[in-house]
Amino acid sequence: MQQTWDPRFLSRIDWRILPSIVALMFISLLVISSMTGEPEDGFWTPYVKSQLRWFLLGWATFAAVASFDYRKLRNFGWVFYAIMIVLLLGLYFTAPIQNVHRWYRIPGIGINIQPSEHAKLAVAIALASFLEKQRNPNLAVSLQAGLLVGVPFLLILKQPDLGTALILFPIALAMGYFAGLHKGFIRVLSITGASVLTMILCLFIGVFSHDDLRPFFTRFMKEYQYERLNPDTYHQKAAVIAIAVGGVKGAGWKKGEFAGRKWLPAAHTDSVFAAYGEEFGFVGLLILLSLFFSLIYFSIQVAVVARDRFGRLLGVGLSVYLAMHVLLNIGMMCALLPISGVPLIFVTYGGNSLLTTMAALGLLQSIYSRRFMF
Repeated sequence: MQQTWDPRFLSRIDWRILPSIVALMFISLLVISSMTGEPEDGFWTPYVKSQLRWFLLGWATFAAVASFDYRKLRNFGWVFYAIMIVLLLGLYFTAPIQNVHRWYRIPGIGINIQPSEHAKLAVAIALASFLEKQRNPNLAVSLQAGLLVGVPFLLILKQPDLGTALILFPIALAMGYFAGLHKGFIRVLSITGASVLTMILCLFIGVFSHDDLRPFFTRFMKEYQYERLNPDTYHQKAAVIAIAVGGVKGAGWKKGEFAGRKWLPAAHTDSVFAAYGEEFGFVGLLILLSLFFSLIYFSIQVAVVARDRFGRLLGVGLSVYLAMHVLLNIGMMCALLPISGVPLIFVTYGGNSLLTTMAALGLLQSIYSRRFMF
C-alpha cells in the first residue's frame, strides 16, 4: 500500500515549472521593493522581508502537498468543503475589516486569513471528488454540481468579493465540461458567462455608456454595486497611465515617476502589474506573460497525463484557477474589467493567495509524479 506522504515523489515532479516560479517570485520582490520604499532605501524594505517569509512558507507548503498522495483527497473532499462553508458563514459573525467581511484577524501575530482564497481550492477538490463518482452525469447530477459551487459562490459574492466569486465560475464550468455533464446545462452556463463577459467588455471599451445602462442594471443591483462597473474610476485610469508611461523599455527599477509618487493606488497589491509595466516596459511585460504562459501550459499538461478521472478533473480545475487569476488581474489593469481585488499570483504582495497557489501547484505535481501509478 502506498504511503499518504512520500517525499521520494518530489524527485518525479515536473522540474520545468520551478524556474518560472522562482523568476515570478523574484519579479514580485523587485516590484514590492520599489513600491514600498524610497530610492535610497535599497532592496530590503520591511514588505520585501515579509514577502520573502511568505515565499519560504509557500515552498514548504508546495513540498508537503506534492509529497501527499492526491488520491487520498477523494475521501476528504466533503470535509474540506464543509470546513470552507463554515468559515465563510462565520465571517458574518465577526467584526468587518476595511468595511467588508473577508478576513479573520488572528490576534497576537498580525495575520489575516481570507477563507475565500482557500475556498477556490476546496471547491475544486470537492467538485472533482463528486464528479468522479458520476458515471451517468444527467441533468439532476449537473444541478447538484451547480448547487455545490453555487453556495460558496453566493457567500463570497455577499462579502462582497466579486473577483474571487467569479473565479469559481470558470473552474466549475471547465470541470463540468470535461466530466461530461448535461450538454444543455453546460451550454446555458457558457452562454450566460459569455454574455455577461461581453457586456462588461463592451461597457469598458466604450461601446455602451455606463450612465445609459444604469436604469437597466439598477433594477436588480444596488447603486453601489453598479458603481463597481464604472470604467472611469481613478484607479482604472491610473493603471492604464502607468503601463503607457513605461513605453517599450520602461523607466527602470525604482525610477517610475507615476507609481513612485504614489499616484497609482495599491501599487504593490492589486496594481502590481501596472507598477511593473511602468518600470520594465513592454519588454518586461512580455517576459512576465511568458513566465505565466509556461506555468499554465505545464499545469495543463498535468491534466493531460493524469491516469485517473479524479486527477484529470482536479488538474483541469487547478489549471483554470491559475489562468483566471492572471487573465482577470491583467484585464483589470488594462481597463477591460472592473477592479475587483483579484491578485496576480506570485507577484502581488500577501500570503493568502500565495499559499493557496503553492498548494495548488503542489497538488498538480502530486498528480504528475504519480502519473505512472494505477
